[in-house]
Amino acid sequence: MRVQAVMAGLVSAIVGYASSFTVVLAGLRAVGATPGQAASGLLALCCGVGAAALFLGLRHRMPISIAWSTPGAALLVATGPVPGGFPAAVGAFIVCAGLIVLAGLSPWPARAVAAIPRPIAGAMLAGVILSLCTAPVRAVVDIPLLAVPVVLTWAVLQRYVRQWSVPGALVVAVVAIAVQGPGDGLSGAALGPAVELTTPTLNPSVVVSIAIPLFLVTMAAQNVPGMAVMATYGYTPPLRPVLVTTGLASAAAAPFGGHAVNLAAITAALTAGPDTHPDPGRRWIATVALGAGQLTLGLGAGLAMALVLLSPPVLVTAVAGLALLSALGSSLAQAVTEPEGREAAVVTFVVTASGMTIMGIGAAFWGLVAGGLTALLLHRRRPPSTARSGTERPESRVPADQPS
Repeated sequence: MRVQAVMAGLVSAIVGYASSFTVVLAGLRAVGATPGQAASGLLALCCGVGAAALFLGLRHRMPISIAWSTPGAALLVATGPVPGGFPAAVGAFIVCAGLIVLAGLSPWPARAVAAIPRPIAGAMLAGVILSLCTAPVRAVVDIPLLAVPVVLTWAVLQRYVRQWSVPGALVVAVVAIAVQGPGDGLSGAALGPAVELTTPTLNPSVVVSIAIPLFLVTMAAQNVPGMAVMATYGYTPPLRPVLVTTGLASAAAAPFGGHAVNLAAITAALTAGPDTHPDPGRRWIATVALGAGQLTLGLGAGLAMALVLLSPPVLVTAVAGLALLSALGSSLAQAVTEPEGREAAVVTFVVTASGMTIMGIGAAFWGLVAGGLTALLLHRRRPPSTARSGTERPESRVPADQPS
């Protein structure tokens, strides 16, 4: 049974890495990282994830899965070049890590994130990842010979073995790159582990544009759902020590290019579920195996960057977009399912998806501001007559946009 738990952890590490490393590399490159700095960032994230998973698994004897912030990487793609270049982005990564540690040491930052209405939080995430999720369509139009097999592979595997759909699509993309790529292939690429230290700088506009939205996205789209997944399987991890650990891991990874480390939300089910081990008290072994697997996979960061450089950019973002389609669906559902707050959510989504930049501050922040102001405005405009009286029967209240 221990072998079963170890295999579950290794599979979780492989699925997590293969399904989203392209998003990480695209995000780091978007905010100004060189190929070497992006590969270093991927390696640093693998080390941060591995170290945090090993520590938390051994310390608390729970299957506490750790991952990098995939929505955070998508945020970097949406943000694009920033004033001050990659050093300023690294400074924002460190500020974000400090906020995560602060959320673990003091309850008020976590409460502030929890106070953001769910529709607005979902709409912000949907707006952040929308451009990536449209990449498969653009790739099919621009490079059909490369993109169509990738998309078809994803669709077939999504039907039969969902957890392997993105890794399978990635394998097909790698084969297509090998067949259609330059003749010299990887001969001139640096395939070994890449470590590049970037001296951070603090730019106020970049802190507002990256650090704050990155913190909010990481908390709302990773840490909170990660706790919910764990609770589904009967586990209650100590949130504050988890936040301090992942925040410190993020701070250690940031100078080497890593953006954020957090609780896993999707792959957590691979290590915490009954298929991992029949005894819930032994499933923590899978988390330790996940940590060891991530440390090993980090050694291939240079190869991963080399493959990305060999491929057409739209093909890389297409694979990343396929990996984020389920996240887009769930965030859109969260944004518009409840009639209350739907208008504010739509405003948040539109502003965030616009990609606009004002005063050097990116669209994710302005989307939150616009959505919050809209929610406040509509709340204040609501007439007193709409408030439920003590004698009104709940079943008599039918929302205006719902059929009676």
